[in-house]
Amino acid sequence: MMSVSGLALSAGILGGVGTFFAVVIALVRKKLYVWEDPRIDQVAGMLPGANCGACGHPGCRAFAESLVMGTNQPAGCTVASPDGRADIAAFLGVDVGTAATRVARLLCAGGCDVAPRQADYLGLETCRAAAAVAGGGKACSWGCLHLADCKVACTFDAIYMNDVELPVVIPEKCTACGDCVEACPKDLFVLMPLEHRLIVQCKSLLEGEDAEAACAVACNACGRCAADAPGLIEMKNGLAVVDYTKYALASPDAIRRCPTGAIVWVEGAQQLGADRRGPVLEGAAR
Repeated sequence: MMSVSGLALSAGILGGVGTFFAVVIALVRKKLYVWEDPRIDQVAGMLPGANCGACGHPGCRAFAESLVMGTNQPAGCTVASPDGRADIAAFLGVDVGTAATRVARLLCAGGCDVAPRQADYLGLETCRAAAAVAGGGKACSWGCLHLADCKVACTFDAIYMNDVELPVVIPEKCTACGDCVEACPKDLFVLMPLEHRLIVQCKSLLEGEDAEAACAVACNACGRCAADAPGLIEMKNGLAVVDYTKYALASPDAIRRCPTGAIVWVEGAQQLGADRRGPVLEGAAR
């Protein structure tokens, strides 16, 4: 049985060890302490909390940090309301700023009325699953598969499927978060400034009659748009490609002689594909 003196010695040793480590931890904490501006949490609480990534940051708190540091402006949050952005600016004592409005655009006009199927797909009702089975059964292997993965992925209800089974983006609701871009297995969605009105709604690499047989509104590589908009549009692998770094050259003249309507001129917040009879395709030589 341990004597009283032995117990006292053991307790003293344990107490000394505990005190030593407590001092070490306190010193390390003091050495490694990083001060954080308390305004970050306050600004994060003023943001919508969508964590959509449209601002270029992985979440609202990271964006809040950039606002407090002054490397971003409140206008960079496309989900917050104008009043919400103004409140953040007033709290931080900065300008709201401006940001180019971006929206998701679908680069396909091949609805079920103009793009035939060459086989019926009977598997899991998702675009990604269909794409893994012989490309989904559509005659145009580059086109939309109509199974709405993009609509399901959109957390802002900014996408709906129209009467020809094409997804339509509602610009007023779109935050350019990029979820539809990631969801589409055919890479048919792209984020672009709302001011970009000239859009090629096709990604097919077929040419001539082969392209039109697979989809009546496909780019058939005729090259008329490139001839009408030199320097802005060029043909690459049989597909018209717009050089948006030279967008100042853009005008509706580029779509006038398109024989299929594959290249379109949209007006502001117009919904691509919402109505095939609408002004999107006006002026195209069908």
